[in-house]
Amino acid sequence: MATSRLKYLYLAYLSKPKPDRALYRVIQRQNVRKILEIGIGSVARVQRMIGVAQRQTAGEVVRYVAIDLFEARPKEQAASLSLKDAHRIFKATGAQVQLIPGDASAVQRSANALQNMDLIIISASHDDATLAGVWFYLPRMLHPKSVVYRELTVEGATVPTLLPASQIEALASAGRRHRAA
Repeated sequence: MATSRLKYLYLAYLSKPKPDRALYRVIQRQNVRKILEIGIGSVARVQRMIGVAQRQTAGEVVRYVAIDLFEARPKEQAASLSLKDAHRIFKATGAQVQLIPGDASAVQRSANALQNMDLIIISASHDDATLAGVWFYLPRMLHPKSVVYRELTVEGATVPTLLPASQIEALASAGRRHRAA
């Protein structure tokens, strides 16, 4: 269900956790219709992101895609979310939902089917070594106005950090060299 203007203003400027506010604002500003999360942050955040995206769609369906371990999440990560429960919860938002079980390497098998994503969020649970194989495939999932955030853990808090296109291209190029070797 689409978020009202008042609720959007609350999410964008007053909601907790504070770092998520940037995501809500970029969804509104960029007219985001297609969201990909590599590692689901929280169920509430997904529902909020979809709601903010639906404000802008004028009847167009919002597409939400998540690549996550679901039941296979390590115990030290956030609470386990079953694939079945995630599908039931996210489908209730009215968005077109696609859930892909697996770790970040699932990007390699899915990249061609996930083109032209407007917003990509990479969970802090993925370290540099895990993401080394992802960067090569990421550019084919983007369009010129796509926005990519990588969550980083700063002083115990998870903070979404904007990755500039130049940094994504540099990481992808390093991945190409690595694959060629």
